[in-house]
Amino acid sequence: MNGDGDPTTGGAPEFRRVRSGPVPPVDGSGSGPRRGAAAVGSPAWLPSAAARRRRLTLLLAGVMSMVVLLASGTAWAITGWVSGRLNRDDVFAGLLDADRPEAGPRGALNILVIGSDGRGDMQRERQDELGVGHTDGQRSDTMMLVHVNNDRDQITVVGIPRDSWVQIPGHGGDKINAAYAYGGPQLAIQTVELASRVRIDHYVEVNFSGFVDVVDALGTITVCLPEAIQDEKAHLDMAAGTHEVDGAQALAFARTRKTSDGDLDRIDRQQQVLAALLNKALSTETLTDPAKFTRFLDSSLSSVTVDEGLDTTTINQLGNQLSSITLDDVSFTQVPIGQLDYWTPNGDLAIKWHEERAREMFTKISRDEPLAAPPEQEAGAPTADEAIAPGEIALEVFNGVGTPGLGSTVRTELTTAGFAVAGEAQNWPTRDVAESLVRYAPGQEAAARAVLEAVPGARLEEDATLAARVQLVVGFNYTRVAAPAAGSVPEPSAEASAPDGTGSGGRDSVNTTTAAENICG
Repeated sequence: MNGDGDPTTGGAPEFRRVRSGPVPPVDGSGSGPRRGAAAVGSPAWLPSAAARRRRLTLLLAGVMSMVVLLASGTAWAITGWVSGRLNRDDVFAGLLDADRPEAGPRGALNILVIGSDGRGDMQRERQDELGVGHTDGQRSDTMMLVHVNNDRDQITVVGIPRDSWVQIPGHGGDKINAAYAYGGPQLAIQTVELASRVRIDHYVEVNFSGFVDVVDALGTITVCLPEAIQDEKAHLDMAAGTHEVDGAQALAFARTRKTSDGDLDRIDRQQQVLAALLNKALSTETLTDPAKFTRFLDSSLSSVTVDEGLDTTTINQLGNQLSSITLDDVSFTQVPIGQLDYWTPNGDLAIKWHEERAREMFTKISRDEPLAAPPEQEAGAPTADEAIAPGEIALEVFNGVGTPGLGSTVRTELTTAGFAVAGEAQNWPTRDVAESLVRYAPGQEAAARAVLEAVPGARLEEDATLAARVQLVVGFNYTRVAAPAAGSVPEPSAEASAPDGTGSGGRDSVNTTTAAENICG
């Protein structure tokens, strides 16, 4: 994991990891269900149909890389073993209620998921093979806030950029991932609570030493890219398109920052990996075949640390409550960004949140309100037939014909026409695009049509992997950018048009996608 700009953990105290040691359930003995408990005609080790319907869909999730835990269909014996396999840490010790945000509505849960770059017992040869480096200690490479609503029918995962500039208690302004290095889980929780004003109820930490085994236990997962990525450090050379990847490839896919938006793009890919793991676990026999399920859990749980409050009873209860959760009920988003290239007093580059929109988003989470109203309830939401201001569109430009400088020329023309273009123009993986393409995510058709009107001869192409953005791939038939009609384009904001590249890059709003929408076709 890239640790640029992170403080070291040289003087930090070690944090207690307590592991209990029950044995996994075995066929007909040990801690498995008693014989005779299964329905007539079922194998002796299988629980009743009712128990199987109560399978645990506990989404503790995440990191740069992985989803943890899905599921238990084998009642108390399995969840007791699951609980015993988890590492535990009293992460809330010493945190005073008076210094923390008020608790949200009764029943709603906020879980801070930390993806650390700890390598566990990974041998140096294996570290070299996976391209994860040899850095000692641990840093919080990824942060996610997972909100489980009171009704237990929606889960929201908010990606928090690691380079976010925030106030760290006792240390002043710094990047948010420095909090863990300075003071471990306790300070990370304090920092996130101070920045978001959301009270954290539970804590989950995942290191990537066991990630490869988790993916391999599922077989492979499907991921997809809108553009090729080459990252020698992460050992990744992946063409644009859809790929079936094993654990090592998935790790590289989730770790690389070799794209235009760096860590923000990486959060998108991590959320895609999370959705792919969830989809693979739910769509295969992993949750119903005891041998596969035990092997999957055995691979994943050794890499997971939770707070002491996530005991067997809590896990079992939460799992039963989430039994009907589907891919459509899990939503992903990121903190709205106000400034991508903030120069800190220390001379480093950091990210600043869009204060107003971030505050609105976190306020909704703390009140257990959905981040986006259902389509039929949204007032004034543009439809495919309604116009949308060019300055409100998160647009990326790619050169699809190979003519030197063409992408930059088109980018300049679009900016002059009022569009908010994120970053510099990039080369498309191929150089033979005949017709210019306007590629868009589901729900972004109105924005895509606004771009289409400005680029004569282009055609639309929907792509579920794009999240909330629009891409223009310049083809051989490109002629010009047709400026919108006079008076229809508002003056670009200083933030969107800043000449030094300090704008938000189109990521200044709360844009949500579901796990189902993150699945590659």
